[in-house]
Amino acid sequence: MIPRRFARFDALVATALVWFLGKFLRYAFPPLFGTIGSTYGVSRTVLGSAFTALMLVYALMQFPSGLLADRIGSVRVITAGALVTAGAALALAVDTPLWALVGAMALVGAGTGTYKTVSVSLLARAYPRGTGRALGIYDTFGTFGGAAAPAAVVLASAVPGVFGAPWRTLFLVAGIVGAGLAAVFAWATPRRLPDEPAAAAAEDGDDESVPLSAYVTLFRERRFTLFVVVTICFSFTYNGAVAFLPLYLAEETAVSAATANLLFSALFLVSLVQLVTGEASDRFGVEPILALTLAVATVGMIAVLAFSATGGALVLGGAVVLLGLGAHGYRPVRGAYLMEVTPESVAGGSLGVVRTLLMVAGAVSPAVVGFFSETAGFTVAFQLLAAALVAATALTLVLWVTDSE
Repeated sequence: MIPRRFARFDALVATALVWFLGKFLRYAFPPLFGTIGSTYGVSRTVLGSAFTALMLVYALMQFPSGLLADRIGSVRVITAGALVTAGAALALAVDTPLWALVGAMALVGAGTGTYKTVSVSLLARAYPRGTGRALGIYDTFGTFGGAAAPAAVVLASAVPGVFGAPWRTLFLVAGIVGAGLAAVFAWATPRRLPDEPAAAAAEDGDDESVPLSAYVTLFRERRFTLFVVVTICFSFTYNGAVAFLPLYLAEETAVSAATANLLFSALFLVSLVQLVTGEASDRFGVEPILALTLAVATVGMIAVLAFSATGGALVLGGAVVLLGLGAHGYRPVRGAYLMEVTPESVAGGSLGVVRTLLMVAGAVSPAVVGFFSETAGFTVAFQLLAAALVAATALTLVLWVTDSE
């Protein structure tokens, strides 16, 4: 009885596991930077540049993968990306020159860059009556993948290496598992999907591809453009806060550096809220949950600033938890809203455009926060982040109030 009841979620589980492994591989590199640096004799600047290359390739894949999904189908794009990622992981499993290591890291970025944008539109079509819930589960799997990576690195370093250094065994296992997940995904997912837009058009005798201008035309819609501004503001704040929150707490409050790191961990421990907000958006509507999650995140950010001088670890921890609840809770609802306001024929490419914009804003944010923290002080830098969240919340309230449906 239980297997039959949950059988329809096989596509969700397969898609989420692919995303889990993608986030796992991405966040396996930072814990290995010390080992890789000593192995190849390179500086932290070189290691950071290699990781930047991975993230840049990942960002640049958002729109092309969405565009391809609109034209050839979501399942094909994600399966191909999963196979590329698995191949890159297997390449990392053997001793290679530094240039090959960097190239394999870039391939990880290229393969995993096909996942999120295409998966959001795929899950929206596979589970139209529970899109928020599906995206909440999906995002939670990804968060767990990032959280599991450091522990896996420690475990892998304690076992003998198969083709080289012990840590390379981690990528060997990940490559094998990734290839298996690609096969499972390609087998399980199509059964839960309606006809792909591209396939349906071909059956109707319409082989014309969606013109690129269709993606630009969406920005003429006021509500779509307004929400893009909202999500850019959120991404700017979240990435800036994640990059500097431990240092801010250690330097601007009375807590120790160790306590600051523990409080920072609390930001991620509350990520299970994504399951709640995703479900709530299906039941109560997307706009109110968007407004609620952004408001909670804003209160948390303002509380961090307000209690920096006088608050203890408990008070500051509560503020950080509020920030985490709002920020993590916002993510699946954001995807559900974009699927509501975007035509299905251009859903993949449109989401790719939006994710490229928000990821660029997120990439710029740490540099901006770092600059202001050195020239005007950490307080001013975090006030800028809080102002961006206030703007995002206000604009979301406008979207909610002016919703005609």
